[in-house]
Amino acid sequence: MASSPPWGRWRGLQLPIMNPQAGEILIFNKPYRWTSFNVVAKVRGELSHRLGVKKLKVGHAGTLDPLATGVLIICTGKSTKLIDELQAHTKEYVATIKLGATTPSFDMETPEDATYPATHITRELVEEKLKAFLGRIEQTPPTFSAVKVDGKRAFKYARKGEEVELKPKILVIDELEILHFGEVEEEGEELPTDEKERIKYQSGNLTGKHLSLTIRVVCSKGTYIRALARDIGLALGSGGYLTGLVRTRIGKYTLQDCMDINEFPQWLEQQTLEKEENN
Repeated sequence: MASSPPWGRWRGLQLPIMNPQAGEILIFNKPYRWTSFNVVAKVRGELSHRLGVKKLKVGHAGTLDPLATGVLIICTGKSTKLIDELQAHTKEYVATIKLGATTPSFDMETPEDATYPATHITRELVEEKLKAFLGRIEQTPPTFSAVKVDGKRAFKYARKGEEVELKPKILVIDELEILHFGEVEEEGEELPTDEKERIKYQSGNLTGKHLSLTIRVVCSKGTYIRALARDIGLALGSGGYLTGLVRTRIGKYTLQDCMDINEFPQWLEQQTLEKEENN
């Protein structure tokens, strides 16, 4: 079994022989608006075509929401047996939260449903309230999530407007660091390019100036950063929802180790693939 090398440093270079059926671990930077399954399907399709097989096991080690980007581990063949182990690794995220408003999905998938006062929120208040989220905590998952309720994904109930009760889960947050706090303006200079793209996608959510908080989060498996945004907003006596999320690390794998899924077909053409005789 092999793992992909750092993409940026290996682009255009040929690797040792790959055997997707015996097992490979590939690391991708999931694009914005792609589902994790979209990436799985793309990898499976490209590899199956190259191998000339109809079936190939491919899975991912930890879902990323469509509106998030960042590290997504893809396992093929016998490496899919490692998925549970890989999912258990510590994860790191950079999350941007709009304060003073909420949405039903806790991110920009749905329009704002309420606004709250935010003028009382200071950096000192944020620093103080974040302390309560460090260590072992309870967190109730978002209703817009893949958590199963009576055998059905919670988001399927939520998208139909049906109420569903989810039980809180125990998780661990190791680190919380404030990267930015202050007012930003729609498509203002303070916003990175990918954030501007999100705003353009659903511009009704972010109009004029709004209070924004960007944090780095190091946490355990099962942490919903959207739910963390909700809970931070509540702790500040206001509201909050995600306007941007990047997973920057899973275990030892970082963004620097990621492939670009759009360049994967061209990269794959340069590789030598080995096929299992009994498949």
